Amino acid sequence: METDTTPNIPTESHGHGMNGTDKGRAAIKTQFLTTKEKFHEILDSGGKGPNDDKASDDAGPKETAEDSLEEPQEKKCKVDPAEQERMGKQDSKRMRGQNKSRPHMKPTSYDNRRLCPSIIQERETKCVYGDKCKFIHDVAEYMALKPADVGEHCYLYDTFGKCHYGLSCRFARAHISADLKNLANEERAKAMVGRTPVRNSLDKDLQWRLRKKVVPFTASDAYMKTIFKGGHKAGEGWKKAATAENVDNCSAVVHSQCSEGENPQTSDNQGTEVSQENLARVKTIGPLTDADVIKLRQCEKKQVDFKDKLYLAPLTTCGNLPFRRICKRFGADITCGEMAMCTNLLQGQSSEWALLKRHESEDLFGVQVEGCFPDTMTRCAELLNNKIDVDFVDINSGCPIDLVYKKGGGCGLMTRTNKFEQIIRGMNSVLDVPLTVKIRTGVQEKANIAHKLIPEMKKWGVSMITLHGRSREQRYTKSADWDYINTCSQLASPIPLFGNGDILSYYDAMKARETDVSGVMLARGALIKPWVFTEIKERRDWDISSSERLDVLRDFTHYGLEHWGSDTQGLEKTRNFLLEWLSFMCRYIPVGLLERVPQKINERPPYYMGRDYLESLMASQHVGDWIKISEMLLGPVPKNFNFLPKHKANAYK
Repeated sequence: METDTTPNIPTESHGHGMNGTDKGRAAIKTQFLTTKEKFHEILDSGGKGPNDDKASDDAGPKETAEDSLEEPQEKKCKVDPAEQERMGKQDSKRMRGQNKSRPHMKPTSYDNRRLCPSIIQERETKCVYGDKCKFIHDVAEYMALKPADVGEHCYLYDTFGKCHYGLSCRFARAHISADLKNLANEERAKAMVGRTPVRNSLDKDLQWRLRKKVVPFTASDAYMKTIFKGGHKAGEGWKKAATAENVDNCSAVVHSQCSEGENPQTSDNQGTEVSQENLARVKTIGPLTDADVIKLRQCEKKQVDFKDKLYLAPLTTCGNLPFRRICKRFGADITCGEMAMCTNLLQGQSSEWALLKRHESEDLFGVQVEGCFPDTMTRCAELLNNKIDVDFVDINSGCPIDLVYKKGGGCGLMTRTNKFEQIIRGMNSVLDVPLTVKIRTGVQEKANIAHKLIPEMKKWGVSMITLHGRSREQRYTKSADWDYINTCSQLASPIPLFGNGDILSYYDAMKARETDVSGVMLARGALIKPWVFTEIKERRDWDISSSERLDVLRDFTHYGLEHWGSDTQGLEKTRNFLLEWLSFMCRYIPVGLLERVPQKINERPPYYMGRDYLESLMASQHVGDWIKISEMLLGPVPKNFNFLPKHKANAYK
């Protein structure tokens, strides 16, 4: 159900809403309001209550404003008293913080008795581990232990012509013959030959070389020699070379001079000049090319047109590849992988490299890396430049979490300008694609420093800046400062600057575009309603129905099964990420229920009944109701299933 509305943009209300609601509370039509008790009573009964339950006159006592503004119950894990006594006081202090005590159930915990991969893949040779193999080799025994299939149709079989999970697939009845053989649709499989839906995977050879530390970083090492020579602090050589490069950015520069940052007239040869003899000792194979002699000029690097684009922010945990595919379908122009730690990438960790994967639908895609030292960040940039396919690389200088900040990364880089400059210049020297930076207004709440950094970053060579209109200290407790974002965008010109913060509707996007920003980035707004990209591009409100929203979730599960696998392990991993997303999506209020359009991102919805049972179920902020939705799509949860969201959905202050 869609409504095309083009009213004037409502003025910002800082006091009472149109129906007398208090600040911070969403204005919902009174006939849909209910109490907490009545809301959960109807959901628990499966929506079989009387039809007039959602009318406030017949649903019992009305909810007062004070009651509706109470925060949802804390989602805490019950700790066994004996376990708590064993942990002691010292360990209890470590558990302080948001949801740190939540259970971490690995997907493998739900499938302890797994079938051997040699059987699943129907290899001609026997298992190389023989009797020492920890997996099951008896197919009959495995089929007796295997959980029941979830559905009649396998998405992987229907899409690719063959499901590589064979007998272990939770939809196996769709492609397993009577003699327990994995079937294949040859016609559909031939159509997929030569097609690579997902790129940027980590191959085993590269992983082995990274772990053995035998991958060469010639360009990075050359740059680092210009910063540190003989144990001295950064000299003037690299700064003078950078200044010369800024004077004539499109002049041909000899690679040995530009990457080494040499200045022949520098008096302290031992401190800043690198021996050409040492460079000549580098062994090379093959013919000499221009790339070996001449450094790629800034104007010759790959150019990306960022202007007037809708940018899906890199979102930790929730910004996975299946979710990005959903957002691309709704109209997101730019997508970016989740934040990856540069040290983990250099160590060849599979879980970290998985964050760099790119789907074929992502036509403008970048990766975001986090680090706090120029050597690791420059090496990571060189590695990514040579091994994966991306359109830009982004530096995370806005992460507020303590784990990153206390090490000097994330927001910490904004206060370490010397290191920040070395990182940007170093990464720029080894990248063939644009380098972008994401920052906040500052670290302290009332001490903005972004306006001081932006003119410097222009000199350092960044191609685009994204500014989140809040400080690290502020987090999400107040509205984003778009006036400050506008000031910074004027300072950044002609470099594009994207604004980020509090965009949940096309009204918010239009208001943001009244400033001088080159585009807008969406983060929480996309998690709450990914169809916001369609609303912005079509300049309308979309009163999406509950069945349409369920279809969106179903598509996510299909993409998840394709990405993580259709066996028990992949299915439960898909469920886990679906539940993480639902912890945000439950905050969406349907347009048809709002007294005042649009919904504001920091307005907490009171308890209300939807226009049907499914819409009410999707409005619940109770974890048990999210699990009910997941069971509609992925079947019943395992007996030992446990889940608490990583990100609480009650950040409405």
